[in-house]
Amino acid sequence: MKIAGIAAALGLAAATALTGTAPLSAQAPAGSEAPGELKLWRLNCGEMHGLPLDIFSDTLDFAGETGKLVVSCYLIKHGESYMLWDTGLGTELIGTPPEEQGGQLVEMSIADQLAELGLSPADVDLVGISHWHGDHVGQAADFPSAKLLIGAEDLATIRDPGDNPMVESQRFAPWLDPASNAEGVVGDKDVFGDGSVVMLDMPGHTHGHHALLVRLPGKAPLLLSGDEFHFQGQMEVNGVPTFNADRADTLASHDRFRRVAENLGATIIIQHEPGDVGKLPAFPEAAE
Repeated sequence: MKIAGIAAALGLAAATALTGTAPLSAQAPAGSEAPGELKLWRLNCGEMHGLPLDIFSDTLDFAGETGKLVVSCYLIKHGESYMLWDTGLGTELIGTPPEEQGGQLVEMSIADQLAELGLSPADVDLVGISHWHGDHVGQAADFPSAKLLIGAEDLATIRDPGDNPMVESQRFAPWLDPASNAEGVVGDKDVFGDGSVVMLDMPGHTHGHHALLVRLPGKAPLLLSGDEFHFQGQMEVNGVPTFNADRADTLASHDRFRRVAENLGATIIIQHEPGDVGKLPAFPEAAE
């Protein structure tokens, strides 16, 4: 084997050993088939009002500032399969003013939004969760027949939260049993095996945090942030939230997120940024 071939083989082996997956490619995997119909909808999964923005930077970039964040979820149609990415705030907030719920607001459930597309929770095959925080998991249990995809470290936290009062394990009732239909994702995960939808390992916010890359045909890729960044201003200063699990991992993931976006020419969608809602068609229209 020539030196270049040996180096390539060693690089692939090392990457697979470290992440549990093959390295992310700029193109779909060789020999993979086109996914057929691929669409993405942005779902309204709530709002958070009056947030103290200083919690999103441990270098005091937003001291004394407050703001509003949106809570976005996404439905992806891949051929005949449907995947839900994040599940927002809980439906118990519907009909209650935000001032009575710590600034949180939910106007419509995911299930009711799916109904506008002629779908039901039973039509959702996969529920992908970026991380275990409450504003991303609130309606997960409404999809009990789906397979759960979440970072392995976060799945372990959900199943054994210890004395952490912030972990809402009940939101994952269908998957708490180790024998249930749940996968703890290690490293990156090519969800459908064709490079069209890839969970990207971005630890730091939580130990198992992931972002999501979606390659719609004929368009620039979409890079959904999870909570890698929460709003544009935080991204501009490379802010590390005070409540993140690991500062060094966060900064490394910030760098990876930016470089993936740059190298793929991807459109960044910060899931909590109100200004990014308009980057996608308004529901019930889909990006395709």
